[in-house]
Amino acid sequence: MTAHGAAAPATGRRARHTAEQFAAVYGAAPTGTWAAPGRVNLIGEHTDYNDGFVMPLALPHTTLAAASPRTDGVLRLHSGGADGGVVELRLDALSPAPQGGWAAYPAGVVWAMREAGLPVGGADLHYESTVPTGAGLSSSAALEVVTAFALNDLYALGQEPQRLAQLAQRAENAFVGVPCGIMDQTAAACCIDGHALFLDTRDLTRRQVPFDLAGEGLRLLVVDTRVKHELGDGAYAERRAGCERGARALGVRALRDVSPAHLPEALDRLAGDPGVQALVRHIVTENHRVEEVVAHLDAGRTRAIGPLLTAGHASLRDDFRISCPELDLAVDTADAAGALGARMTGGGFGGSAIVLVEEAAAPAVGAAVTEAFAAAGHAAPRIFEAVASAGAHRVA
Repeated sequence: MTAHGAAAPATGRRARHTAEQFAAVYGAAPTGTWAAPGRVNLIGEHTDYNDGFVMPLALPHTTLAAASPRTDGVLRLHSGGADGGVVELRLDALSPAPQGGWAAYPAGVVWAMREAGLPVGGADLHYESTVPTGAGLSSSAALEVVTAFALNDLYALGQEPQRLAQLAQRAENAFVGVPCGIMDQTAAACCIDGHALFLDTRDLTRRQVPFDLAGEGLRLLVVDTRVKHELGDGAYAERRAGCERGARALGVRALRDVSPAHLPEALDRLAGDPGVQALVRHIVTENHRVEEVVAHLDAGRTRAIGPLLTAGHASLRDDFRISCPELDLAVDTADAAGALGARMTGGGFGGSAIVLVEEAAAPAVGAAVTEAFAAAGHAAPRIFEAVASAGAHRVA
């Protein structure tokens, strides 16, 4: 069995458990159970809301939703991983509610679908998740997308995965109040087993790029620093607003339109605003790094992407200023211990790093990072393998 197929039996057991928990909460068996994954972003950070390129892959870690329709206009939500009981909401009373807690994410999806004119009625939903929260692995998008897929099937809406991803993004933007781009939801909805997803966030064209590291004797490790981040705290929005200021100052629709060849000229024009200048430099160079990674993977030069990962981290640390001591320590230690490359992944200010490493070196690199965290007085990181896995789907 290939490594990327290994999680299937566990998914079956978890689906049965999720259905059993649904029945315990709601008193009847669910109509079905659906799954949506977390993701790591191989390369292309903060480029998605700049109309740029990204390259995520889905994780085997998933959020499962057991669900049944209702006919009384009521939405009931329950999570096995959250404190409190069932959250009960009326569909006709749903309205954007920033800082509304975990239930705002699935409620926002229902709101967005209804706002789009889709005939979504009430539902009972119960969630179970193995996607770490606050780790930069997009647990929120997994929650949104699994809700969208469940409702799409329950109400026979016939929406394609990319459209469901867009509705989930609207839920997070307009209902929850986080101005995220489209990458996370598209990854959760559209990734396939054994591939990374090369996505152009401007026109949403996408290509599945083979990414079978095990077949090449490689591993991609995720180092969850256990430093929790909160994208709704304003720092993310500040970076996005700064990028938009840069685009306006340069007279372009989005920073995607600034080519690497024209970057020096663009930076000269922004000399009076060093903060925006640095943001622009990251976005332009990061888009180019995505294209370089794709070219290497297409040519079978997977090991050659390592230095691009490390360069991406330096850019996120120095220009975008969204790293933290724990992320920097993970990356620097992994590289010094023999990794091919490493970088932070996700929105920043904590969360996780990814490390590309030869299979034989993976234990030693992981041990070096764990020892470095202990020596620095940090909580022990959680380290696990990222295996390119399937996007959202019905499991029962």
